[in-house]
Amino acid sequence: MQDTEQIDLNRIPRHVAIIMDGNGRWAKQRGHERSFGHQAGAETVHIIAEEAARLGIKYLTLYTFSTENWNRPSEEVAALMSLLFESIEEETFMKNNISFRIIGDIAKLPANVQERLQACVEHTSANTGMCLVLALSYSARWEITEATRQIARLIKDGTLQPEQIDSGLISQHLATNFMPDPDLLIRTGGEIRLSNYLLWQCAYSELYFCDTYWPDFHAEELRKAICDYQKRERRFGKTSEQIK
Repeated sequence: MQDTEQIDLNRIPRHVAIIMDGNGRWAKQRGHERSFGHQAGAETVHIIAEEAARLGIKYLTLYTFSTENWNRPSEEVAALMSLLFESIEEETFMKNNISFRIIGDIAKLPANVQERLQACVEHTSANTGMCLVLALSYSARWEITEATRQIARLIKDGTLQPEQIDSGLISQHLATNFMPDPDLLIRTGGEIRLSNYLLWQCAYSELYFCDTYWPDFHAEELRKAICDYQKRERRFGKTSEQIK
């Protein structure tokens, strides 16, 4: 077991992003419908959010529903939207001093879900602890395309010159412009790919893949990922000697 004492609390990753994978396979192993796995996964979100806040992580971004997920069977999408509506518990956020944000093309979400999410964003905006971010109806290619359109409009209006475009300007027009890039990206469920998630932001993120399905990824698993992260040397293109 990875105990909290093994973690250097002075080197906690500031921003952890997670691809929550394996709900459906977890449910299938147990002879249940995929919706059973999604329900269990929603409970895991609360467990991980509380543990991340306790450890001092400042931003936790969860890949909740991708742009591509709209192509899933309509009954599964409807069940996911219903679960999303029901699982937003402001009490958990307030109790743990967590603020709540959303990134993605949320205009595609059902109106009642949009209203509930926005209410939670507003009601938790004054909280000063960890920021929990849900990526909903999100994909990195969608995000980068939207940023490109915004920049193109500025050039068309004459308020920006092409030579003024740099990586900083692009980052300012991304949905994640209010937080730093992820230090650590975790993917559960055994798959080893980014699946169109935070592609720009994860240029220098440490990647951690595990076989554990998301419903079984509890506090101990998060601590294990952070311990692994803390063993790595983050050079950002420099040499080990320069870092030291």
